[in-house]
Formats: sequence, structure tokens, C-alpha cells
Amino acid sequence: MNNAMTLICKAAVVLFFASAFLYVPVRGDASDITTITFRQVNRDIIVNASLQFDQKIIDDLNAGLSKEIIYTVDLIRNRNLLPNEPIKGTVVVKSLYSNPIKREYVGTVLWDQRKTDKRFKDISSMIAWGGDLQVSLADIDMDNESEYFIRVSAESRIFALPSVVDLLFFFLPKTELSSVKETNLFRLNTQQGAK
Repeated sequence: MNNAMTLICKAAVVLFFASAFLYVPVRGDASDITTITFRQVNRDIIVNASLQFDQKIIDDLNAGLSKEIIYTVDLIRNRNLLPNEPIKGTVVVKSLYSNPIKREYVGTVLWDQRKTDKRFKDISSMIAWGGDLQVSLADIDMDNESEYFIRVSAESRIFALPSVVDLLFFFLPKTELSSVKETNLFRLNTQQGAK
């Protein structure tokens, strides 16, 4: 009896570590930020970006799993010899809730300490909304001589993983996607930015 328990414990440990080392997330057609556009309006920069979801995330939403997408938008001053200097940034959190049985699709956006809920008729319109981003970087200190670029990053993770599962499977990645895209270098119009 004692030998059987020892054998079961050893087998459980071997299976645990084997699953940890053999687990490799399947990327396939990975989610990616496809476009970034921007325009300057006085001392503000309006940034638009699009995130294309991979099939796994779409399938998870169809199955009723919720997703959280964290967008980070940064305006960065390019420095040739020194490290680049972040000038202005913002974070937008979009949450996608799907209930295919009740046919309820709800998105929430948290930005600038404001939370807004939005209901959708179908899952495709919710996915399209979750992948579109428009933010304003306001009241920017401009420099005639400097070149800038905009970096947009997106990260997604599964919502509300039970704490017991999280502790047992600590080796599993917590993020499903991580995508970063940068614009080309540009100069700001200081004449337009003058008040």
C-alpha cells in the first residue's frame, strides 16, 4: 500500500513537470496591430489603431470566455545618442463579455478614469469594437527640432482565472497576445500647437 502511494506521488510530480516543459502556446495566425494613424489638432494628437484578433481569441469569445485587452499609447521623442524620452502616454482597457446562450455581448472601456459600457447585437460587432482604438494625447509640449514616434501596444489575457488554478499552473503564460507597433519618425507642427 505504501509503495503504491509513493508510485502515485512520483507519477503526479513527473506529469506536472512534463506538462510544464512540454506546454508551448500555439501562435498560428497571431493577433497583431495592423494600422496606426494619427493627426495633430492644436496641442493634441489623436491616435487611431486597429488590432486584428487571431482565431483562438475569437473562438474563446464564441465559447463564452471573457477577454481583457490593455492598450498602451505613448508619444516618444527620438534621441540619437541618448535613450528615447517618453513625452505623453495613456492606457485604455477594453473588456469583452460574451454569453452565447443568452446572446448577450457587452463591452466596457476604462480610459481616463471613466468607465463606459456598450451592448452589441452580435459577437462580430463586439469584436470589431474591441479591436478599434481612438485616443487623444492632450496638451503636448512641442519642440521644433525634435523627431517623435508613437508606440501602440496591446495585451490580452483571460478574465478571472480561478486563484487555485492560477497557483497550480503558475508556469502557464497569463497573456494570450502581446503586440507592439510603432510609427515612422515625424515632427510636430509647433505653429499649429501654439495657443
